[in-house]
Amino acid sequence: MSDTTAAPRVAFISTLSPTAQTLTVASLSLAVLCLAILVFFTRRTSRSTGNLLLLVGPPDAGKTAILSTLAYNQTLPTHTSLQSNASAVAFSLTKKPSTVVDIPGHPRIRDQVNEYLADAKAIAFVVDASTVSRNGPVVAEHLHIILNALTSLPPSQALPALLILAHKSDLLKSGSAASATSESLAITRVKTILERELEKRRVSQSGGVGVEGLGEEGERTEMGGLECTGEKGMFSFDAWEGGEVTFLGTSVKVGRITTDEKAEADGLQALREWMEENA
Repeated sequence: MSDTTAAPRVAFISTLSPTAQTLTVASLSLAVLCLAILVFFTRRTSRSTGNLLLLVGPPDAGKTAILSTLAYNQTLPTHTSLQSNASAVAFSLTKKPSTVVDIPGHPRIRDQVNEYLADAKAIAFVVDASTVSRNGPVVAEHLHIILNALTSLPPSQALPALLILAHKSDLLKSGSAASATSESLAITRVKTILERELEKRRVSQSGGVGVEGLGEEGERTEMGGLECTGEKGMFSFDAWEGGEVTFLGTSVKVGRITTDEKAEADGLQALREWMEENA
């Protein structure tokens, strides 16, 4: 009796051993696979956090003047650019250089921004605050392209910080509001007009109507990037699902030369501080 009962026990133990080994090997393989995936996405994310600041926006908004002032402390007379320009900009506090790229705003070549997105740390969309009231649809079309490009980036890539510059704020009059500065007035005007025009584009798309007629060139009829949180879903920069949007009022004087000690006099000190914080 003892011999017949012992045999099944030996057979039972021999079948368990391979199963346990198989489970152990499978667990180790799964752990290695998870580690490989983690390293892969970590590397892609680290590569996406470059050091480029991209200046984008419609023609004649003042992008090239901003670049020359940041790089050379001198605002040079400029004309409509047909190719990208890049310059290194050093910061007074951190001494960490950053590369600023001025991307042309002409409708036929402004898609060059896609070539730099993978290495962009931040994007500054430049708007002429003195003319945005009459050019709102065109400016909103260009900004819509940028918003769509940002929200279309792969999830593994870190989103660049987005800054909207209400430029040429010095051309606005403060009016009767004594406490309002020209910079704050420029920001309010640019933000209000762009939100209104982008909401028109959002409604047109959601209703099945193409948005090409709302802008100058009509790039594409189906673009995302205007999704917002909230019950009503109306477009608002504060509720934009692509992340935080910062507004600054800026200005420069063509022909002015500034020293490091008087850099704030050129109207770009707020931009310099923002760049240094986001470098």
